[in-house]
Amino acid sequence: MSEHSVQNVRDVRNPRNDYDVVVVGGGAAGLSAALVLGRARRTTLVIDAGEPRNAPAAHMQGYLGLDGMDPADFLAAGRREIAAYGVEWTKGLVTSVTREAPGPSEERDSDGGPASGSDGGSGGSYGGPGEGFAVGLADGRAVRARRVIVTTGLVDELPAIDGLAGRWGRDVIHCPYCHGWEVRDRAFGVVAHPVMPAHQALMVSQWSDDVTLFLHTAPEPSAEDSARLAAAGVTVVPGEVAGLVVEEDRITGVRMADGRVVARDVVFVGTRTVPRDGLLRALGAATHETPFGTFVAVDETGRTSVPGVWAAGNAIGAHEQVVNAASGGYRAAAMVNGDLLMADLDRKAGAGGGA
Repeated sequence: MSEHSVQNVRDVRNPRNDYDVVVVGGGAAGLSAALVLGRARRTTLVIDAGEPRNAPAAHMQGYLGLDGMDPADFLAAGRREIAAYGVEWTKGLVTSVTREAPGPSEERDSDGGPASGSDGGSGGSYGGPGEGFAVGLADGRAVRARRVIVTTGLVDELPAIDGLAGRWGRDVIHCPYCHGWEVRDRAFGVVAHPVMPAHQALMVSQWSDDVTLFLHTAPEPSAEDSARLAAAGVTVVPGEVAGLVVEEDRITGVRMADGRVVARDVVFVGTRTVPRDGLLRALGAATHETPFGTFVAVDETGRTSVPGVWAAGNAIGAHEQVVNAASGGYRAAAMVNGDLLMADLDRKAGAGGGA
């Protein structure tokens, strides 16, 4: 699907760049949401910054029916599918989402939209000033939406260890469910996570009997975890890691700060997960603490504390794998469609338009 600007996709159904839903983010969660909305006959725009979390990975594992697919091919297929249902897609960076204020004489109903009797309807009719949001892009474009779904993902910040970033997604990895099968039975190194130093080493021991845990800057494991590490046959190496040894484009060892080199083939590392949730926080969305950082809080459908705004995928959790993110986008879209439908019906009923 070719990239195009929002201005170039105007037609008689949408003359003012007004949409039922704008989806911010074009990964698995966003495209899944867009597919559901398109099939529900909602005017929908996906705005994609083109920064998927799994871009460094050559293959996508654990997605039934698509196991081993190239992530880029997966996204391209998704863009083709949403286009078939009239969903619009554009490359761009959203810099602001702001609720539109009602006009001087306009009242607001309980769902945050105009009072009963305002123009509104399903299948592409914008509810009018005061219902929904203005969405601004970095290049100066602007669109309007009655509802917004944010699927902007997160950024993995690696420990400051020489050589990690250059091998990320190849033989420096973080998720055994994503990569464990492909590196099974090799010599694993695990750089301890500062919060849960033993957890990752214990998990990856399912895929190899040769696991070394490098404590680096993490504290000593608890007595309970130390017993588990011993039971799993994990070797624990104290001291800071200085960098990786790479020969002929592959890791051959982990270099310690004291100069020692421990031979390893693969290195697992726990990242600091930083959600791209600036748009949600600017809207005042509530957050909650998790073992992996602060994330925007949502209910079981992806609804945030901000009326009219849903979120899905890694923007709301560190462990939303591709299949989970797609599921979350689906759920959010279904709820958004229902929310719009009921708002429109209530508005018509209040205006005397019901039977």
